[in-house]
Amino acid sequence: MRRFPPDEEILVDTLRSAVRGPVLLPGDPGFDAARRPWNLAVEQPVAAVVEAADADDVAALVRHARSAGLSVSAQPNGHGATGRAAGTILLRTGRLDTLEIDPAARRARVGAGVPSGRVQAAAAPHGLTGLPGSSPVVSVAGVALGGGLSWFGRAHGWVADAVTAFDIVDAEGQRRHVTAGSDPELFWALRGGGGDFAVATALELALHPAPRLFGGRVLWAGGHAPEVMDAFRRITAGAPDELTVWLDLLHFPGADPMVAVDATYLGGEDAARDLLAPLDRLAPPLSDSRRVMAVSELGGITAEPTDPGPGLSRAELLTELDDAAAKSLLADPIAPLLSVQLRHLGGAFTRPSDTPQGPLTEPYALYMFGIPADPATAAAVAGRQRALAESLPVSGRKPLTFLNPDESAADAFGPAALERLRAVKRRYDPNGVFRSNVPVGG
Repeated sequence: MRRFPPDEEILVDTLRSAVRGPVLLPGDPGFDAARRPWNLAVEQPVAAVVEAADADDVAALVRHARSAGLSVSAQPNGHGATGRAAGTILLRTGRLDTLEIDPAARRARVGAGVPSGRVQAAAAPHGLTGLPGSSPVVSVAGVALGGGLSWFGRAHGWVADAVTAFDIVDAEGQRRHVTAGSDPELFWALRGGGGDFAVATALELALHPAPRLFGGRVLWAGGHAPEVMDAFRRITAGAPDELTVWLDLLHFPGADPMVAVDATYLGGEDAARDLLAPLDRLAPPLSDSRRVMAVSELGGITAEPTDPGPGLSRAELLTELDDAAAKSLLADPIAPLLSVQLRHLGGAFTRPSDTPQGPLTEPYALYMFGIPADPATAAAVAGRQRALAESLPVSGRKPLTFLNPDESAADAFGPAALERLRAVKRRYDPNGVFRSNVPVGG
């Protein structure tokens, strides 16, 4: 554990008089558990952990950090952590849990600590949906600040595109309401540029109609991967924007390889089954969970872990999925990786977007994941990810929320957008009070 100079230790210790929420310092019981991110393979040797009681507590913390020459890193529960929070005050925003649904206006007001699954559960009875990702436990604010890929992105674009306002605490420790009209540059940066410009305490976002939803997973033995890949390519070649289909190559410890197709359709069952008919002409699956479902049940499709654990990931955006790319994906076993996921993009992602990412024109996203059980395994996982990426037609940029600790903002944004983000950082946080998971300066 890092030891701080005496004067810095005094400044950190005075946090307890500055905020009302719990403060944990190095050596305190529970400190090590509180500072850990979601990905337990990432180290966060922070100066302190503060669990803000409310937005006023966030403002008090920021004022204290500014006066003490310290930096603040905000994380609701540590998804997306990269290790760049070292030496900062780690701000947990889980208690900022306001959630208000306005069904008539199709709007939601969402606190920084609210997970996606809770928004979905509140919106579902009104026939509405947010833009949820694959996991129900990730915070809506964290996803939106990073742009955000959603099950319904093909129909509605980036998660950030749905945000209409932010409540923030700025680098002066002042609470502000930011919209495109009140502060267009800061609003632009917050909608997908990361958390490097302010602490978002809440956001307002548009909800979308979802009176009907069909979805689920079809799972086969891994030997059927070639024909499943062919069906996936046929389905995605002509898919309407309401249909989202992902392909997963899976190899869990102690089990045989498997291949899955995950799908959601914003519409009725008959139309969905017609669009997915190529899957029904394949070999009988091991399981098929497709059914009419509520938007609050989306997290069960991929059944991602809801507890922290170690992992090594790498993402790429593919410029095409031609015969050569499909062959490369299936040429060798994915081991020691646990999963290789291929997400169909396109649709609304390709349309104009006034966000740092802009339109997402690559038709597929690739996400590769493995567990670094020991140094040798970690090296093997990284090597397999690298070899697979080098065999595919990748564009060179990646979604911000998919970056790993070895990557930077330059991997997510084009040169012009990155320079614009840096200009916003210089204007609104010249002293570096805030340090995000992926700082725009590097």
